[in-house]
Amino acid sequence: MNIPNEFSKIKEHFSPKVIGEVNDTYIKLAKIKGEKVPWHNHKNEDELFYIIDGSLLMEIENEKPFMMHKGDLYIVKKSINHRVSSQEECCIILIENKTALHTGTVHNEITTSITAQLR
Repeated sequence: MNIPNEFSKIKEHFSPKVIGEVNDTYIKLAKIKGEKVPWHNHKNEDELFYIIDGSLLMEIENEKPFMMHKGDLYIVKKSINHRVSSQEECCIILIENKTALHTGTVHNEITTSITAQLR
């Protein structure tokens, strides 16, 4: 599998696509642009962010926001409120348990079901 080719197939921002699975985790690709991701958490699951291209603003509740750039990796631990945004398009890899809901228990215009992420 060629990751840049897989990213070229993704047309929508904020809509993760599952590209593989390892045991009980999904490996997902997503494009982020804008500020539509709501504050949310994943009660029982950690979430790994790896930046493939661009820059991503990571906000963790009660902490100073920080920028992630190409090659950076960050793990948001379970139950930690967070949100991400990007002024320009940012391509990321997400690794999360199969049980993790896209925006936790918060639903908004970008919330995507696991079924839709598998297409």
